[in-house]
Amino acid sequence: MKHQSDEHIMLKVSNGELELTRILFERYHVKIYNFILQMARDKSLSQDLTQEVFYKVLKYRHTYNKGKFSSWIYTIAKNTYMDHYKSVKHHPHRLDDVEHFIKDTNQNSKIDLEITDHLNIALDQLHPSDKMLIVMNRFQDIKYQEIAEILGSTPGAIKTKMHRAITKLKTVYLKTM
Repeated sequence: MKHQSDEHIMLKVSNGELELTRILFERYHVKIYNFILQMARDKSLSQDLTQEVFYKVLKYRHTYNKGKFSSWIYTIAKNTYMDHYKSVKHHPHRLDDVEHFIKDTNQNSKIDLEITDHLNIALDQLHPSDKMLIVMNRFQDIKYQEIAEILGSTPGAIKTKMHRAITKLKTVYLKTM
């Protein structure tokens, strides 16, 4: 069963084989947690929201429409985060404890810490939708096609929005230097 596609497993889950959710959890919980952590900047909140995402996968399993599972679960994660963000008017925290944010091997150097600080400040100043695009594409390695599916858009529109978001990030980043 572990060698079957996410989509095939989710179809079985949606037909009542709930124990198979364990396989999807094993495949996606770290990815979803990291996605939410990069957005929320809070470990405890990210754990709670990740748990809520998987609860919603079970609760809304009947709404799965045989599309790409990763797009479906990231849509749930995005909506869960945005619902939380709107309900508490969440103020972002620092990314001090996100170890994988900068992919250099020597993350403890003073230069890397300064870059991380400046990047944190710049990301925090972006609109949440711009920040989400950057996190999805640059830090979660989600392709434009899948982001388009998640956000209900087209790949061309996502590419344009991403270009604009990166341009804004560069502008803000250079102002924080």
